[in-house]
Amino acid sequence: MMIKRYACPLVVLLLISCGKKTNEIPAVPESTTSMNGSIRVDSLGVMPTGEVINQYTLVNPNGLQLQVINLGGTITSLKVPDRQGNIEEVTLGCDSLQDYLKGTPFFGCLVGRYGNRIAKGSFELDGTRYELAKNNNGNHLHGGLKGFDKVYWNIEPIPSEEGQAIRLTYLSPDMEEGYPGNLSVEVVYTLTNDNKLSIDYRATTDKPTVVNLTNHTYFNLTGDAKRDILDHELILHATQYVPVNKELIPVGKLEDVAGTPLDFREARKIGERIDDNHPQIVNGLGYDHCWVISGNAGELRLGATVYEPQSGRVMELYTTEPGVQFYSGNFLNGTTRGKGGKMYNKRDGFCLETEHFPDSPNQPSFPSTVLRPGEEYRSRTVYAFSVR
Repeated sequence: MMIKRYACPLVVLLLISCGKKTNEIPAVPESTTSMNGSIRVDSLGVMPTGEVINQYTLVNPNGLQLQVINLGGTITSLKVPDRQGNIEEVTLGCDSLQDYLKGTPFFGCLVGRYGNRIAKGSFELDGTRYELAKNNNGNHLHGGLKGFDKVYWNIEPIPSEEGQAIRLTYLSPDMEEGYPGNLSVEVVYTLTNDNKLSIDYRATTDKPTVVNLTNHTYFNLTGDAKRDILDHELILHATQYVPVNKELIPVGKLEDVAGTPLDFREARKIGERIDDNHPQIVNGLGYDHCWVISGNAGELRLGATVYEPQSGRVMELYTTEPGVQFYSGNFLNGTTRGKGGKMYNKRDGFCLETEHFPDSPNQPSFPSTVLRPGEEYRSRTVYAFSVR
């Protein structure tokens, strides 16, 4: 299934997405409150380059709370209730802007232009070879040295019938990190009245390019990361996955999950088979693979369900993307200081990154990630929270 595209005049979209000026730093908007919740805006500090970083706190009528900052469009906090009604943190992150500026393993950020890996940091499009940063074992990862996780995003509250919403916009200039085309990007975070976090992505370009946007939030449903994620029970609605080599680059085919430790068609504890000697588990140092979500790509469908037995929290993931990268926090190593001063260790968090398959620009048999002028990239991800 190709990226969902819609014919649309580029100039009109640029005006809608980015306003009158490109990457303009807006004044701090006023906080708002209504019967459906509130949005509060607080200043966190200033970037070395002079941009003021604000934190937007969205609260729904049930007390769920989402916090997002301009730097990287990063989700810095998401708090949801357990079965007793205790509202606690369910993401990994940092306490201060300075901690984020020091660098993190992509906590909560928007990832682009291309989420996941591109082999040897190179791809060919319409007869032209493009060279990207080789920032991961000789390959390209998550947009390069300064991907979308490290740029300043304009943010503004917007009206939404679903709940509290903010719109983030960024114009990625032609050849930024080696990618062709001026790419106009819009992302909308909505904290809904029925306890969902939806992320809607849109993008247009003035030259042919490749696009694969996602969000890299690490989850831990125990609440305030009390324990690791190995006892979380996971279902992935997928009969196939994308096998990779030791550099986590796809080998160019899909394989069935049946009979492997990558089979999560029925609920399994994440830790049950995470140290299996299966070659794919060895290559990933655990789980770090893209699953092919059943159903029609382009349609919103259930991709994963995660249940944490002690807290009773349930998270359902819906996506329009063809794949979901399940990453079990294998490279967390106790060197990153997180919330409350906690040092995050191996497998203290997991990611479910909705996306097209890794290295698609070099894999003709994979769904295409090419975006052309006059087309519109669209993608939707929904995380639905409940208790059991």
